[in-house]
Amino acid sequence: MTSLSDRSAVDLRRLIGTKEISPVELLDDCLARIEAVNPTVNAVVALDIDGARTAAREAERQVLRGEPLGPLHGLPVGIKDLSETKGLRSTWGSLIFKDHIPTRDESTVAAVRAAGGIIFAKTNTPEFGAGANTRNAVYGATGNPFAPKLTPAGSSGGSAAALAAGMMPLATGSDMGGSLRTPAAYCGIVGFRPSPGLIPSDRRLLGYSPLSVDGPMGRSVADAALLLSAIAREDGTDPLSYPSNPRDFSPLPEVDLAGLKIAVSEDLGFALVDDDIRAIFHERCGLFADLFQSSIERDPQLGDADRTFAVLRAEGFEAGQRAMAEQHRELLQLPVRANLEQAQGFSLADHAKAHVEQTRLYRRFQALFQEVDLLICPTAAVSPFPHAEWHPTEINGRKLDHYFHWIALTYGLTLTGHPIVALPCGVDHKGLPFGIQIVGKRRGDAQVLAAALALERAFATRPKLARPKPDLAALGLAP
Repeated sequence: MTSLSDRSAVDLRRLIGTKEISPVELLDDCLARIEAVNPTVNAVVALDIDGARTAAREAERQVLRGEPLGPLHGLPVGIKDLSETKGLRSTWGSLIFKDHIPTRDESTVAAVRAAGGIIFAKTNTPEFGAGANTRNAVYGATGNPFAPKLTPAGSSGGSAAALAAGMMPLATGSDMGGSLRTPAAYCGIVGFRPSPGLIPSDRRLLGYSPLSVDGPMGRSVADAALLLSAIAREDGTDPLSYPSNPRDFSPLPEVDLAGLKIAVSEDLGFALVDDDIRAIFHERCGLFADLFQSSIERDPQLGDADRTFAVLRAEGFEAGQRAMAEQHRELLQLPVRANLEQAQGFSLADHAKAHVEQTRLYRRFQALFQEVDLLICPTAAVSPFPHAEWHPTEINGRKLDHYFHWIALTYGLTLTGHPIVALPCGVDHKGLPFGIQIVGKRRGDAQVLAAALALERAFATRPKLARPKPDLAALGLAP
């Protein structure tokens, strides 16, 4: 089951520009793939077929007329259902908004359209992005393309699963505690958490908080970077926004990995990590260490990252969902309620301490990058689990204090504000996708992406490190 939709976004954009394929042809191919495999994984939850076909026909005419073409011209793009899309159902995965049809595009969606992307599909997400498991009461659960009864993680699980199954060449994601990176790891695709402010947002209520960011997702580093080149920009509506040059990201500069020094860490010095995942990571480090100038084992000093993140995370739920809980508590699902209940237990002193600790943590983190160019660690602490379970309850026999502690490997790095690439790195002990996080220097977005691209190319030549791909025929045949 191979088709245009399996080709890279970079390649498809080139073929559109040279008139070798039509945007209409590509859109129809993506829709056919969705029809074939989406019933199995439930990654795409809303479609605008008529609007997308109109846009694709106009994109085709623009090519034939020889008009200037944007970086995403004619490429179908999936939008995570935490973003408003004009005329296309946007629910945030909540029954409160199950019939919501926006009259506007939020800023990142508008940037995709302005770059020539064709907005045709919404991808599934947990309610308000809470809970790293993509299931909600509006659309149900999304399955992992490698094992549909398992979770693709969350909250960008719909985008990750759709990309892995070839339903679209590009998709948007967002990331607070790992919402983009963990699904990328579980589905064998690439996700990029950029520096806060590189991709501005007019959606974030806490505009000065660096925790939540939008980010690109693709099946390769170059594809994710192509989408980034279209949505990275300066926008005064976001107080953290700063100027950037799209040409920094597509094409990416060449990097000689042999000139780079790396640090590797199994658990960042504080996170609970399954023993089998530790063993897999240790093995993989041994398979790619020779690519670099040097490799050292080094845990960053992240202090009390668990409590710091819990408090800062609670601010977002207090700002965004408290009023809804007071009016519609019976409609809210477990993860949102759990976050709001936790938020009530924190005092002003707790918030002050958390902000101080995050600042100290950030400054300690800079010292590590005086010694190395990159930090590499696992993306997920456990192998994909059944989506019928909200979350893991223990790791290595130790009970988790809160439901989101299983994603400590990602939220610990969120607190640093550094750019991070989630890169596929073969399969784990269960034969499911395994991924690593590649952390770059402060605001070194282009540099860490370029290093990830070089690493991805090297991985492709080493069987145990190459990106895994799901059995699409099995997905199309499954009930």
